[in-house]
Amino acid sequence: MAKRDYYETLGVAKNATEEDIKKSYRKLAMKHHPDRNQGDDAKKAEERFKEAKEAYEMLSDAQKRAAYDQYGHAGVDPNMGGGFRPGGGGDGMGGFAEAFGDIFGDIFGGAGGGGGQRRGGGGGGGQQVFRGSDLSYTMEITLEEAAAGKDTQIRIPAYESCDTCHGTGAKPGTSPKVCGTCNGSGAVTMRQGFFSIQQACPTCRGIGKVIPEPCMTCHGQGRIKKNKTLEVKIPAGINEGMRIRSAGNGEPGTNGGPAGDLYIEIRVKPHEIFERDGDDLHCTAPVSLVTAALGGQIHVPTLSGKAEIELPEGTQHGKTFRLRGKGIKGLRSSYPGDLYCHVTVETPVKLTEPQRKLLRDLEESFQKSGDKHSPNSKSWSDRVKDIFK
Repeated sequence: MAKRDYYETLGVAKNATEEDIKKSYRKLAMKHHPDRNQGDDAKKAEERFKEAKEAYEMLSDAQKRAAYDQYGHAGVDPNMGGGFRPGGGGDGMGGFAEAFGDIFGDIFGGAGGGGGQRRGGGGGGGQQVFRGSDLSYTMEITLEEAAAGKDTQIRIPAYESCDTCHGTGAKPGTSPKVCGTCNGSGAVTMRQGFFSIQQACPTCRGIGKVIPEPCMTCHGQGRIKKNKTLEVKIPAGINEGMRIRSAGNGEPGTNGGPAGDLYIEIRVKPHEIFERDGDDLHCTAPVSLVTAALGGQIHVPTLSGKAEIELPEGTQHGKTFRLRGKGIKGLRSSYPGDLYCHVTVETPVKLTEPQRKLLRDLEESFQKSGDKHSPNSKSWSDRVKDIFK
């Protein structure tokens, strides 16, 4: 059966740009990949996948595309005289490898990438370099420190070159040798279906060298672990769970790769008085029965000192008073939040007999005056009666 036109296979026009061709191929590769098609449609999908792959290999290469545009399939078929071999390495693999790299993570979920990249130019050897891992550090601070910010110091693990082997990892008098598995490239190629997957060498772990006789001080690592002191600035307004990034203070990279980052995660200690809600603060102020009934001033603590609240006569339990601007100014806020003071009326305990008599006399006086002293009780009683009618 005659081959389909490559442009038709990819679903693009003959004047399509390289980006259009690449985009269309990625879409088809994802759709027809054998790992995504099982059962009765698997064979048909495999044929479509191969067809799209061959079309992309031809049209992504400028020379092959020119030959195909002029002579059709005969211009790129080696059996028809001097054409290009599909997928035959050399000049034609650059574009395919690029597109393969783009869709690789989508098909396999990023497996095999490992964050490594080849150091040095060209398509040949050269060791793989790897970025160091990120580190996490949990710092516990007080609510006052979170509100005002602080400058502090932390001790974190760090690595220094081993003085015994001078960073080679080999026992003094010996030296590392080229890895026999990857021949010093730091990477091996594994085939999975139609794909060639390049991974870090499992023998040398991407370094390209092995150490027959490791240094006794660093155990072949070429570096020793120490601690270093790091200056940290906690910004004012930071909140629970936020992280501060310290670039380059994570674990060092491999083969000259960049170091990872340090993430300082903030934990705020529970406060004895305040609870934080965003930029607002909440506290509870107990008041006596007499103060709530007659009214008066109470003193309320804030993060910046004391404040006064004037209680009106007849203040009820649970009444909330708002102090504007007495909260916390958050990291992304223009103004500080508010402080909400929730009043709790304390019931007297451990009464003496004279005090009990005074309260009984007071209660008797209230009852003689009707419901005007307890409007909430009157309302509640009426609702109860309605339920049991």
